[in-house]
Amino acid sequence: MLKILFVCTGNICRSPTAEGVLRHRLEQEGLSDQVETLSAGTHDYHVGDPPDARAQRAAKTRGYDLSRLRARQVSPDHFRDFDLVLAMDRSHQLALRRIAPPEAQDRIRLFMEFAPGAGERDVPDPYYGDANDFELVLDLVEAGVEGLIAAIKRGELARR
Repeated sequence: MLKILFVCTGNICRSPTAEGVLRHRLEQEGLSDQVETLSAGTHDYHVGDPPDARAQRAAKTRGYDLSRLRARQVSPDHFRDFDLVLAMDRSHQLALRRIAPPEAQDRIRLFMEFAPGAGERDVPDPYYGDANDFELVLDLVEAGVEGLIAAIKRGELARR
């Protein structure tokens, strides 16, 4: 089983949105038995909390349920257990590279690499924004997830 971890700052906005969207799309594509996904944060600000209410609201309007997800912090075990660690922005990628062991460095990538047509390298943090910012995050996440699903189907992301 391919294991994918999404990472943002506090694991209450961007990364749980990506986790929820990917889970939904995996079910739709009949791939949920082949791919496991989880999300985490680089910081422990919200450990145990559900996703931000605004993220949940925006996701729900598009048919994604984030209500069962809970925030966690990235741990050393994540680098051992996951085949692909996707940073939601470049600051997360740098933070992950600082704490990952040498053998896990090649597993750390930017999520938006899977949506080159979106014209963004980072998924912006909506936390201090408004509803439009959460909608933008969903737009980018949906684009990235579609690219991720395509890469999985092409066999580009094999279990290590």
